[in-house]
Amino acid sequence: MPELPEVEALAAYLRERAVGHTVERFEVSSFSALKTYDPAPSAVAGLAVTGAGRHGKFLDVSFGDDLHLVVHLARAGWLHYRDTFKSPAPLKPGSGPIALRVRLDDGSGFDLTEAGTQKSLAAYLVRDPAEVPGVSRLGPDALEVDRDQFAERIRSRNGQIKGVLTDQEVLAGIGNAYSDEILHVAKMSPFALTGKLTDEQLTTLYEATRQVETDAVARSVGQKAAELKGEKRAGMRVHARTGLPCPVCGDTVREVSFADKSLQYCATCQTGGKPLADRRLSKLIR
Repeated sequence: MPELPEVEALAAYLRERAVGHTVERFEVSSFSALKTYDPAPSAVAGLAVTGAGRHGKFLDVSFGDDLHLVVHLARAGWLHYRDTFKSPAPLKPGSGPIALRVRLDDGSGFDLTEAGTQKSLAAYLVRDPAEVPGVSRLGPDALEVDRDQFAERIRSRNGQIKGVLTDQEVLAGIGNAYSDEILHVAKMSPFALTGKLTDEQLTTLYEATRQVETDAVARSVGQKAAELKGEKRAGMRVHARTGLPCPVCGDTVREVSFADKSLQYCATCQTGGKPLADRRLSKLIR
């Protein structure tokens, strides 16, 4: 799933490439992906692309003075920028993985796509991003809080730190992948309880969050959209590296699997050498 660094990089790419151009057509192929009906997609035609930004993991493309296309790319969604399109013909409903297409006045534009059969990509055409339910519920951005605000937000939820870090109502932008990386840098178990974290541990966790997310943004911004996924994988220390050596200590990276996702960690760096139980009903080692 695209997280804070990738969405920031996509927004930066759109600011560089699309801002200032006028929309010729806004086309919808997957009607289930567009969650709003007013304003209508036709309202975008003739408007200039005036900006691109993000709200946590939501991409926000602005048109004219008061229209926003807010997109959550979900697990398998992505943005593909096209210098030219193969055909000038409008998209037909159900055009493969393409959910939405924005054609610009210079012949370029971008597609929002989603692979697989479980379609979760969500797009909203709104006058105010706060109209999007997921945006209105977001906590402060993970890169915009200071140490004390960070500690306050983490302590506002009782639970395992992995789940609290990825709760978008606590802090916006951190997902499954970068939370693994943050906890590895902080040398903290993903199952450490927030209520038991010391002030020193919270400071370490804050600094790790800043380091991991800032470094990932620096690596990602400036990359072409097509290169971002590879850049993300190349920069990972433990996430999606099960069975490979930890780059810090050389121990084997381990995994805990759940029904629909998994986490990766280094036992030597994070849990005092003790493997975490990989069974949902077992007693987790902390």
